[in-house]
Amino acid sequence: MTYTKNMLGALLVMSITTLGHAQNSKDVPQRIKRTKNTEVVNISSDRKALTAEDLWKLGRVSGERLTPDGKNLIYGVAQYSFETNAAERNLFVVPIKGGNPTPLTTEAGSETILEINSQGEIIYLYKGDLWKMQADGAQKTKLTDTEGKLSDVKLSPDKKHILYSKSVLVNAVHSPDKYQDLPKSDVYVYDDLAFRHWDSFNDGRFTHPFVASYADGKLGEGIDLLEGKPYYSPQAPFGGAEDFAWSPDSKAILYVAKKKAGKEYALSTNTDIYHYDLASGQVSNLTEGMNGYDTHPSFSPVGNRLAWLSMKTDGYEADKNDIILKDDGDKIRLNLTAHWDETVNAFTWSRDGKKIYFTAPVKGTVQLFEVQVPNKLTTKGLPKITQISEGEFDITGIVGEYDGGLVVTSTRLTRAAEVYRYDFKSRELSAITTVNDDAYAHIAETPVKGRFTKATDGQDLFSWVVYPPDFDPTKKYPTLLYCQGGPQSAVTQFYSLRWNLQLIASQGYIVIAPNRRGMPGWGVKWNEDISGDWGGQPIRDYLSAIDDLSTESYVDTARLGAVGASYGGYSVFMLAGVHEGRFKSFISHCGLFNMTSWYGTTEELFFANKDLGGPYWDSANEQTYTAFNPIKHIEKWDAPIMVIQGGKDFRVPIGQGLEAFQAAQLRGIKSRLVYLPEENHWVLSGHNAQVWQREFFRWLAETL
Repeated sequence: MTYTKNMLGALLVMSITTLGHAQNSKDVPQRIKRTKNTEVVNISSDRKALTAEDLWKLGRVSGERLTPDGKNLIYGVAQYSFETNAAERNLFVVPIKGGNPTPLTTEAGSETILEINSQGEIIYLYKGDLWKMQADGAQKTKLTDTEGKLSDVKLSPDKKHILYSKSVLVNAVHSPDKYQDLPKSDVYVYDDLAFRHWDSFNDGRFTHPFVASYADGKLGEGIDLLEGKPYYSPQAPFGGAEDFAWSPDSKAILYVAKKKAGKEYALSTNTDIYHYDLASGQVSNLTEGMNGYDTHPSFSPVGNRLAWLSMKTDGYEADKNDIILKDDGDKIRLNLTAHWDETVNAFTWSRDGKKIYFTAPVKGTVQLFEVQVPNKLTTKGLPKITQISEGEFDITGIVGEYDGGLVVTSTRLTRAAEVYRYDFKSRELSAITTVNDDAYAHIAETPVKGRFTKATDGQDLFSWVVYPPDFDPTKKYPTLLYCQGGPQSAVTQFYSLRWNLQLIASQGYIVIAPNRRGMPGWGVKWNEDISGDWGGQPIRDYLSAIDDLSTESYVDTARLGAVGASYGGYSVFMLAGVHEGRFKSFISHCGLFNMTSWYGTTEELFFANKDLGGPYWDSANEQTYTAFNPIKHIEKWDAPIMVIQGGKDFRVPIGQGLEAFQAAQLRGIKSRLVYLPEENHWVLSGHNAQVWQREFFRWLAETL
């Protein structure tokens, strides 16, 4: 459902985009100027249309960090191999003001940088151990040789201790652990909920933070900070090293945990940030009384202040995300963004500790913002929040600050991620990496345009519209309504390896992607309005958007389709029963079809309780399980539908897809089931993704 916080890292690999024409990455993306439905400019090209194979051959660029002098960038590039069906990631260094990159690593396996020391040496994690290399990648030296692999490592500032995570057996729920004389048995026994999550069953093992002394490449015995309790830290299933932090004096550790188990765990989002004193072993809760998600603790460069991200409401995973500030030793917790009508994605401190930079969705993009940190924490006169970037692009991450600007990662709907300089004075992006320039030089452009529609309640509804290469407004094109998942995740300038709107348009389709009710970037109320109203205004928004676009002469209204995944898949199932003849084809991936059986089988019940209102046996939720339940509209299904379902999807379990396909088959509707037994809510295997794309376009060719 909604993917927030630590899930975002994984989502950026599988689903993110941008806007505008597919320019060379050295070009500066233009600032957004929103006008009412201007004409699409046709840009002819003799370059070839993007294919699924091309998409997976692109380098996947990530910014690691800046060198201490702020002059060089270390970044990673993962390259997928069709032969091995895996991606290999290596590190490079390049001057941020321009120059040729230098490879730092070429060995098989991924490296993660932990720090760059005062001598310029790079300390990194490789195959579960610490390594060291020179600034140019030379003289690689293994520092540790541990029996178990180290994960989520954070070195203490004084370099005397290591904080890391390790899986610990807490509850014997799997039969080989419970009955050791039956090692070949495979039985799970549960007495409570939270017995499975995302794509795996709880085997009684929990990831815990450990701290150990470190000297001359030797680790001392690790201390379990959760003392064998049935809690996860980092958070499951997507948490990482961002859930850990060292105090600047190396005397204390911060870690994020939801200290709940069973039903309480499944019903709550209340994570807290805990302070562990290294000398005494005492633990205190820094976020006591704050009942939603509290994550990403980060000390200021000076070290006297702590900031973190916080949601207010327990059980509401898509609540407004705020930046909280606390002085060391002070009980006052100041919400820096309480007065601001949007939600924060991620933040970083300025080098002098006087500002915090952050990213947030705004009007169909993700942009940079800054907030001044007050000298004294007080709720009077909260600091001004300023948007400092504007353009038809997403800022997907902040790598670091240099003299005069920030180094960031950025995408567009027609451009995969690269690393850029963002200059504070010119307010422009300049490319540092150009990993995929050669590939895009041979890929045909797909024009992208913003469009406003009046929704049924009179509100302005914004959509991105992506057009085929060599778009000719005198011709007619089949057109697809893209339905976003979440439901409270934004449609911005993302770039995806699966739901790639550029790829879909490249096959000759117009794609419209509305910012319907429930998406961040248009105010907190707009984002919240979808909860409890899944089949109401958001579905009307989708119909308004496609009806408005259908007034254009170049849209072939006899060849309209609707596609989407997760809540987008639910939307497809709903639209199939209420579209009144608009659509000729549907594709639903891991969509919710029967809200009653879904409530009875999904794992994160806090989400179901918030967005559906609660269980099906509560009469107060009748509308959710009747009018807003796709299964109740099956008698009106009248168009071909393809159902895609992952076998290891426990968020939207397999029964949802099977029920929908079986219903369509028994009603005599042309339908197809694409079953991926080893995939979860996403499609992570490259070969499986190729099959996914081929079946996707084969279905559209047959039905549109």
